[in-house]
Order: sequence, then C-alpha cells, then structure tokens
Amino acid sequence: MKYKRIFTIVIDSLGIGAMPDSERFGDVGVNTLGHISESVEEFSISNLQKLGMANLIPLKQVDPVEKPWGYRAVLREQSNGKDTMTGHWEMMGIETTRPFQTFTEHGFPPELIRELEKRTGHKVIGNKSASGTEILDELGEEEIATGHMIVYTSADSVLQICGNEETFDLQELYRCCEIARELTLREEWKVGRVIARPYVGRKKGEFVRTANRHDYALKPPYPTVLNALQNAGMDVISVGKIVDIFDKEGITEAHKSQSSVHGMEQTIELTQKDFTGLCFVNLVDFDAKWGHRRNPAGYAQELEAFDEKLGSLLARLREDDLLIITADHGNDPTYSGTDHTREKVPFLAWSPSMEGGGMLPEQSTFAVIGATIAQNFGIEMPEHTIGESLLEELR
Repeated sequence: MKYKRIFTIVIDSLGIGAMPDSERFGDVGVNTLGHISESVEEFSISNLQKLGMANLIPLKQVDPVEKPWGYRAVLREQSNGKDTMTGHWEMMGIETTRPFQTFTEHGFPPELIRELEKRTGHKVIGNKSASGTEILDELGEEEIATGHMIVYTSADSVLQICGNEETFDLQELYRCCEIARELTLREEWKVGRVIARPYVGRKKGEFVRTANRHDYALKPPYPTVLNALQNAGMDVISVGKIVDIFDKEGITEAHKSQSSVHGMEQTIELTQKDFTGLCFVNLVDFDAKWGHRRNPAGYAQELEAFDEKLGSLLARLREDDLLIITADHGNDPTYSGTDHTREKVPFLAWSPSMEGGGMLPEQSTFAVIGATIAQNFGIEMPEHTIGESLLEELR
C-alpha cells in the first residue's frame, strides 16, 4: 500500500475542452473552464494553479507555473454519454456503451404518466423539459393550491418531481419518487435517475430548492472498484451525491452535503478521521447552479470558493494521503442550451510525500482513476471493468 487514504474530488461538470467526438453529441468548440476564464473580469484559482490546472489547458488570467505540485493529465471519456452517472461509473471501471434514455423533446409517455398518477394518487402537471427554477415559478403556486405533482425532465436521463416541504410533505415526495423509480425500471421508460426536488416558499419569485434533494439511481450493471474496496475491508466514504450515483453500492459511510462549500468542509473534517481507503467527493453546485443555468460568473465564483477551501485541505493532508481532483463531464456555461457538454476532464494528483511531478500522457478513459486506487490497495479490478493504473507514474 503506497497511500493509506485517497481523497478523490469530482468538481461536477468542470470540463477542459471538447472531446474528439463532441460534435456527434451536438457540442462544437466547448470548453467549460477555458470559457469561464475568458468570460469574467477577474479570476483567481491559486491552489488549482499550484497543482497545474493552467498547465493542462491555456486559461485567461491564470498563468501556468514552472513547477506544479504533483502530476497531471487530460482524461478522455470512453463511454457513450456525457451525464453524471456515466462519468462517475467510468471512473470506477464501468464503460457505458448504450447512453441512458432521455425524454427531452416531448416529455414522458402518457402511459407512464397515467400509471404514476394512479400509483401516487396525485395528478401530474408539467411533464416537459424545463429548468428547475423556471418550473417552480410556472407551476409552484398551482401545486400548493391543488396538491398536484410537478414532474419534469431535462437534457439528462432524469425524471424529477418537485414537492413543497410545507404543503406536499417531504416524506410524501420521497414516496412518490420511489414509485416513479420502480416504474422507470421498465426498459421502455428507463431513466438513469429519479430525483426528488423539494422546495420552500409560497409564491412565484420566492421559491427556493432545499438541500433535502434525493437521487434514486440505477445500480451499476457490474461491481465497481467501490465494491472491491468494500469487500476487501476498506473504508469507502462518500461525500455529496456519490452514494446516490452508485445507489449505495460499495459505500461504507455517507455524508450528504448542503452545498459544494459544505462538501469541502466535510472533506476537510474527514482528514481528521483515521481510515484506510477512499473518500469519494462530488461537488454538485458547479453543474446544478451554474452550468445548467448558463452562468459563467456564478461558476467562476464557485470555483474561487472551492479553491479557498482547497488550500485548507492541502495543508491538512498527511504524508501517506493522495489527493485526486477530476470531473465527470463538461457543462460549458457559455454554450447554447442547458445540456451537459461532451468534454475531456482534468486529472490532478498530489501527495505531500511526492518528490517529483510532471505531465502524464493524455489518457483514453476516466477509469484510470479507479484502477490507480485499486492497485494502491492491492485489490484486483472486478470482472467487466476497464482501466489501467497510473500508480507507478505517481512517484
């Protein structure tokens, strides 16, 4: 075992440039981080800069450094997709060859909606692709007045249900989502995730989504590196929505986050915990609050807040810790539409014990992350998984 603890942080949607096949996904010239750096007057990410982020791709206002800490690489996505589950699953060894089904253009089929209404006892309103904040302004007051249920989707493979915590009741919302998850396991209606979207407020303009969101994901089709770690007696600690993305598979301890800043605070606290294994972190606000809403200024501010917390984390890592920073897809806030963008992602790896550093070759899959973690703990990759370890390169 080279490292006792590995902290893997996913900056959700922080792509760093178009994949070679991005045009096939409707994404031309996309570059989430690059375009953010060009879109704001001031941009400072000094800790990411130390780790070599600006050495991976050119960034306006952020210069490359002569000797970045640790090692860095650009990762390409091997799977056929650009969504959260596809990206995270690939990190842990699963290649998705068939993209998850979406219902963006016309909403969900009438047969599904009728069955959902029958099983939940609520009339469905909405049933279209929409922004989460816009759908609340449009239908929130009606839901509160009637007890109807707001159902909507997006460019992702998701069925989302809104419920006002005061009038719809949080547990009732979860019950309805569990029914929706059961129904959408059918092949013709299968979506990657059902998401409970609770909110508070009583009238248009005042509605605010709360941190009581809950994702009901599909289970990975095969055991992942997380399962292998758990089976070997290692700790697998999730922060944020990791536990939902893997439907609890391979997770030994879970911490829900109220925000990305809170997720970093939780991760910093976990550096005080004596564990052996993986701390796997997802910071969702970059994607949910800023990428999908096409707000580069908000995205930049979130990155700066993350960078400040990153400085605190770096100072607390031990000699036998390894930090990996990456992303699961892109979501260029300067691009058209509201969908994720098909992009390469960063791989930044650092430990206080590292004597060297450098640029590694561009990698053909996110799965190098899981393979590196598995080799570090002397664990064989599960059957059907992909990925080659970079551990020997991290000297």
